[in-house]
Amino acid sequence: MSQDHLSDLRFDTLPLHEQVQKGIRDAGFEFCTPIQASTLPIALEPRDVAGQAQTGTGKTAAFLIAAYERLLNNPVEFDGPHQPRVFALAPTRELAVQIANDAEVLGKHTGLKIGLAFGGTDYEKQRKTLQDGVDLLIGTPGRIIDYYKQGVFKLDHVQVAILDEADRMFDLGFIKDIRYLLRRLPKPDKRLNMLFSATLSHRVMELAYEHMNEPELIRIEPDKVTADRVRQAIFFPSNEDKMPLLIGLVREMGAARIMIFVNMKREAERVQDFLEANGIHAKAISGDVPQKKRLRMLLDFQSGELPVLIGTDVASRGLHIPDVQYIINYDLPQDAEDYVHRIGRTARAGAAGDALSFGCETYAVSLPDIEDYIGHKIPVASYSPDELPDIVRPKPRPRRPRGGGPRRRPGGKDHNKRPGNRRRHKPHGKKD
Repeated sequence: MSQDHLSDLRFDTLPLHEQVQKGIRDAGFEFCTPIQASTLPIALEPRDVAGQAQTGTGKTAAFLIAAYERLLNNPVEFDGPHQPRVFALAPTRELAVQIANDAEVLGKHTGLKIGLAFGGTDYEKQRKTLQDGVDLLIGTPGRIIDYYKQGVFKLDHVQVAILDEADRMFDLGFIKDIRYLLRRLPKPDKRLNMLFSATLSHRVMELAYEHMNEPELIRIEPDKVTADRVRQAIFFPSNEDKMPLLIGLVREMGAARIMIFVNMKREAERVQDFLEANGIHAKAISGDVPQKKRLRMLLDFQSGELPVLIGTDVASRGLHIPDVQYIINYDLPQDAEDYVHRIGRTARAGAAGDALSFGCETYAVSLPDIEDYIGHKIPVASYSPDELPDIVRPKPRPRRPRGGGPRRRPGGKDHNKRPGNRRRHKPHGKKD
């Protein structure tokens, strides 16, 4: 983390328990980031906070440190298994896992237990962990509601409620689930509430005022939409030149960690196939990739074993992956905010990075809105079509069957075998 990205506020000057200070030192933190310096003194009073900050600015550590302090200052004795006292909601499984990982480091010396609840995997394992008792419950709305309705845990002992990436919660349609859960917590004035979002839009603030106790609004550099250290450039290839240009650029980047963004899952698979056919190891991550496979991809990408990760916009939010040197927008996003979220995967925590975009024939129409949103023109980069590499076309993927087999009902029965769907064969010449 570069020092000029940090504030002048040192963590060791904050009124924190020694157990928390040890965790902060374990994490290698010395000075607060701007969002931490602005929110921690308020949350430690304690007062509610609604913070606007881009991902990669240190907000996760801010709300976890405040949460640990609240729990250590207000111990509770339980006759049976511990019930959650910190309740943290995230929009995606990956973000929930990353919050839990940070919580393990920062809370290592507190003795407090952490439990995860997210869909896609480990149903019984997660259920048992929560049933045995946890102090911090971190997860996604659907799985948490599932366990709550089964009586696996209670929510009436919650002292800290956290909503991370609240705007993304709206985008993914979770708002009804969030309201369902928040209404089952103690009243807002009986708990510390922290909400963080890339944008404090009207709908986010409506949620904040409905379920928080007069939150203090904190906005970090709202006029600087994109990171100062992201070097941006845009190429204008024909659709035919896009793939050779991409392969040529990735080869020039060498051993760098690269994220490529496309607009559709099918295109992500196509880009993966072309890169692999041309000797570049790459994997596509999207919303319907099984959870274990997604986590494996992310671990391989973080370790450097996988140099190129291809994603749709489901991968552009909530992923804390350090040292991503290059972002390539193979497709310009159709939403200007998504451009900011995508290029925010690089230049995190004060580092520098490059964001290259393709303004192709299909998606160049999005460019004026993007430049209006970020407040400046993206510098134009040029290329020579004659210097593009010759590329190998991949073998076509096996075609998925389209409606050929019998459809299955829940429970394993065939639709075609239901009495209402049976064809009645009548002897010739007879009528009903």
